[in-house]
This record gives sequence, structure tokens and C-alpha cells, in this order.
Amino acid sequence: MYFSNVSAKSSAFSTQIAQVVTATFFIAVLSQIVIPLYPVPLTGQTLGILLTAGLLGRKKGILAVSTYILLGTLGMPFFAGGDFGLARLAGPTGGYLIGFIAAAYIVGIFSDRGLFRSFKTSIYAMIAGNAVIYVFGVLWLSNFTGWENVLNAGVYPFIPGDIIKILIAGSIVPIGSKYIK
Repeated sequence: MYFSNVSAKSSAFSTQIAQVVTATFFIAVLSQIVIPLYPVPLTGQTLGILLTAGLLGRKKGILAVSTYILLGTLGMPFFAGGDFGLARLAGPTGGYLIGFIAAAYIVGIFSDRGLFRSFKTSIYAMIAGNAVIYVFGVLWLSNFTGWENVLNAGVYPFIPGDIIKILIAGSIVPIGSKYIK
């Protein structure tokens, strides 16, 4: 009885590690989808962040997103277009990268509370997560563009793509979460 309990716990832990690692690399792959805009490119990263947190919940979502950022900072070509390094955190996109962690927290809380049962509540959660990314991103980006240009540089060009990503994530998470949890 003891060994079967240990085996079950070990198997569950291995599954959780596999989920986090898979999500980390999933975000990295989506980061390679880039439409080059300056100073902030349009990427698939936010879709990866929203899906990860929505499917895995707060703890595993934050762990996957943090691992993605850590590995990218340490030299893995994980950031937009294969970019990497500490300079990405210090540059114009640094606020968005940090905002990914906060978004994983917010969307993960919605997930943990079971709010991804319907498309409608999923959309609300994804909008909240995306808004958090914008807040962190814009606050940091303003250091590079000034307040008078920050919305034109860091928000307006991204709204159409983010609407599409929110609709995709809001459609996938209610179905996918039934199989992952």
C-alpha cells in the first residue's frame, strides 16, 4: 500500500513537471511567430501565456512563464524572433515580459476557481490577463517612448491581434482544461 501511494505521488509530480516544461517550450515556440513592429514586436507569446495559465492554473502557469523568462534571459533563444538575454528585460519589451508573470497569476486564479467552464467567462479572464500585460508593458515602455507616444507604440497596434488571441485562448481553454486537470 505504501509503495503504490509513493508511486502515485511520483507519477503525479512527473506529470506536473512535464506540463510545466511543455508549456515553457510552447510559449517559446509561439514567440517565434513575429510581426516586426518597433519598438515592440507583435508575437504569439501572449497566446502562449494565456493558454498556459488557463490550462495549468496559477502555480504551474507562473512556474512555466517564469521558467520561460529565466531561460530566455540566460541565453536560450526563447524571446521574440529567437532573441535572448538580460538586455530584453532592460529594453523596451521588458515590462511586457514581467507582465507575463502577472498575467499568468491573474488568469491562473480564474482557472483555479473553475471560471473556464464557458466561453464567456473565459473571455473575461483572458481580457483581464491581457490588460495586466499592457499595464506592465506600457509603464516600462514609457521610459523609452515618453507618455505622449506610449499608447501608439505599445497598445494600439496590438489590439486587433490580441482580440484574435483572446478569442483563440477563450475557445481552447474550456475544452482543454477538462483533459488537463
